[in-house]
Amino acid sequence: MGKENKPTVGTELTNDQLYEHYAFHSDPGQEPLRVDKFLMNRIQNATRNKIQQAAKSGAIKVNEISVKSNYRVKGGDQIRVVFSHPRHENLLIPEAMDLVILYEDDDLIVVNKKAGMVVHPGHGNYSGTLINGLLYHFEKLPLNSSNRPGLVHRIDKDTSGLLVIAKTDKSMVDLSKQFLYKTSSRKYIALVWGDVKEDQATIEEHIGRHPQNRLQMTVFPEASSGKMAITHYRVIERFGYVTLIECRLETGRTHQIRVHMKYIGHTLFNDSRYGGDNILKGTTFTKYKQFVQNCFALLPRQALHAKTLGFEHPSQKKWMDFDAPLPEDMKVTIDKWRNYAQHKHF
Repeated sequence: MGKENKPTVGTELTNDQLYEHYAFHSDPGQEPLRVDKFLMNRIQNATRNKIQQAAKSGAIKVNEISVKSNYRVKGGDQIRVVFSHPRHENLLIPEAMDLVILYEDDDLIVVNKKAGMVVHPGHGNYSGTLINGLLYHFEKLPLNSSNRPGLVHRIDKDTSGLLVIAKTDKSMVDLSKQFLYKTSSRKYIALVWGDVKEDQATIEEHIGRHPQNRLQMTVFPEASSGKMAITHYRVIERFGYVTLIECRLETGRTHQIRVHMKYIGHTLFNDSRYGGDNILKGTTFTKYKQFVQNCFALLPRQALHAKTLGFEHPSQKKWMDFDAPLPEDMKVTIDKWRNYAQHKHF
């Protein structure tokens, strides 16, 4: 797939609605790709349903002609899409939703976020976020340095697992320092492409915004740009064409595990933003391709789960550990690969 130019983004206020514009010019080397998937890979937090709705309303244009969501983007196409969304002052409206709260006291909340839930409102997602749900359950939460209520740290939309939320200014400061000075503990479970040779290792590479694709992060060797990121990983189980690993973070850079694992040649399974939704390892047999496609259908997101979280309680000054079991989509996919590996010789 060829590289595309950086998208242009704009807004226009009309009839009490704020419209969000995106424009792309595909590279001449662009391989044919459905326009809905093309846009999902390039617009942060955009859902396929939202893109398909835009197509139905005629809001996706290729070379100034409205197209359906199954149109295949070709090299040199000019793609424009317009989304409408509420005014920005309505972004923090409390919304009733079921949240999996594992622990709560006067200082903090620990939640197990489901995959597909955005942590805080932003471009492309203006409702249904974790923050909207928290504000419904808790009338007041302290603001962090980015004016986001309660947030001490975050995980990606399609990553499931544990988050701690501050309920007071004191706990916000205390917990934020623990994450900043690396005294908190976080472990993730990931399924990655390829047979990871080393049983355990550490990746220490700078991560920053990709210079061509602004929705991606990338490693900058020789520390030429970005910020230092440290990921420790160990192999849990090998399935031949994929490997189950545990990652322990020392730093919390955007997409850190996803970028580091891709850098060493082991992209996360079904990570569409970083190419993991392609068959990166394995045979050319049709039966195998169908098996992988079935796994993609069972796990329609990157195979990443924030499983454990540890920190010192800001008031009680005692260490607290939390564990969130693997969600069903990851569990059944791992079981399928385990069963597949038992019947193959690699």
